Amino acid sequence: MYTFSSKLKSVAIGLMIIGAIGVAYGFFSSHKDFAQVEEMLASESHHGDGHGETANHHEAEADDSHAVDHAQGTEHAHDEVTHAVAPVHGEHAEVDEHTKHVNHVMHAMHNRPWSALYVAAFFFFMIALGVLAFYAVQYAAQAGWSPLLLRVMEGITAYMLPGALIVLGIAALSHYVGHNNIFVWMNPDMVDPSSEHYDKLVAGKKGWLNVGMFILRGLIFIGGWFLYRYFSRKFSIAQDKANDDKNFKKTFRISAAFLVFFLYTESMMSWDWIMSVDPHWFSTLFGWYVLAGMMVCGITVISMITIYLKSKGYLPRVNDSHIHDLAKFMFAFSIFWTYLWFSQFMLIWYSNIPEEVTYFVTRFQDYQLPFLGMVAMNFVFPLLVLMNSDYKRIPWFVIMAGIVILCGHYIDIFNMIMPATVGDQWSIGIPEIFSMLFFAGLFIFIVFTALTKAPLTPERNPFLKESEHFHY
Repeated sequence: MYTFSSKLKSVAIGLMIIGAIGVAYGFFSSHKDFAQVEEMLASESHHGDGHGETANHHEAEADDSHAVDHAQGTEHAHDEVTHAVAPVHGEHAEVDEHTKHVNHVMHAMHNRPWSALYVAAFFFFMIALGVLAFYAVQYAAQAGWSPLLLRVMEGITAYMLPGALIVLGIAALSHYVGHNNIFVWMNPDMVDPSSEHYDKLVAGKKGWLNVGMFILRGLIFIGGWFLYRYFSRKFSIAQDKANDDKNFKKTFRISAAFLVFFLYTESMMSWDWIMSVDPHWFSTLFGWYVLAGMMVCGITVISMITIYLKSKGYLPRVNDSHIHDLAKFMFAFSIFWTYLWFSQFMLIWYSNIPEEVTYFVTRFQDYQLPFLGMVAMNFVFPLLVLMNSDYKRIPWFVIMAGIVILCGHYIDIFNMIMPATVGDQWSIGIPEIFSMLFFAGLFIFIVFTALTKAPLTPERNPFLKESEHFHY
């Protein structure tokens, strides 16, 4: 049986505490009114040529950014903004370019801590869900190489339920507590024809994009995923004490059914929880694109935790061929992710339809470094590093490659969410870093606690001997 070391547990708890403090500070420091933001921008413009040029650049492009913001929804002011602007310009005065820019920055500052928390929450949730899907594939395919790794997968999937509920909870709170800081379509004014914020395209989608159905669909998705995880885990542990393979056969059947359910719900989840932050934009490849990133991250974490456990004296029957196979899947899904990324990008670029290309134009203009860096980290790096078969057997090499891949896919999620919520006012700072620390600590605590609940080797799995003697 695995024992959760007090040192690792302390690290996990410490990360959660430090992360929670940073997240709280991020929310506290983001609540600035119009006058405070105006003063802050004025101060920054006098701190050197670089800051002055940046401010002037934003001023000069106010019309363009405002047009883009309309597509993304970030220009929809809260009621408090109207009151903040009125004393400066008069109730009926036209909002000038300076005011537009200050409002733009103020909305971004209000949205940023919510978005940073959401990105981190989704990143760790998608790891657990990706592992759950990979776990189901092992049973449905009756794979002979992986039984020694199944309990590691079960431990990781323990995070799926709390992780999914947290993601859905943040989305709901951003509407009920915040001012639709993440999903602009949640603003009821956007579907009210009498409102100045009325959006015809969003109104046309209100049958799907409404808060009640959003939450209901999310609970259905989570319920289905949880039920599979619960019963597959139950049958897996029962199989250890069984005299036949009935429990294994049960898991085989529910795994095949779950994969059908998963493919539908994962696509709809990706539409709801990610793609709808840009309610004017859609891609028919998006569900597959999110799935590819989910799978490569999940398999990467399986590899890293397996290597860690083996280094501590656990999983003695896991050999370098198992690590090699995991690294092969890391490489394969990295290439699959690249294929889908390029397919989505190329088709939208080639068709050159304005409402579609806006998605990539804003990311390439305002997020050029993370946009191109993400492609390099998720494609070029794995291609160069993991192509060599011998390197896939070296634990420290796989860990190093895994860290880069995970960082790259965090930036991928960052690129999906942030342009629609904070626009060109992005950065990697306290809200982003401390949100990641908090969820990293929570993930470690839940996963390694789950690993202590059952033996790390499923002794009565019918393919166990094949897995023990697996060599490639």
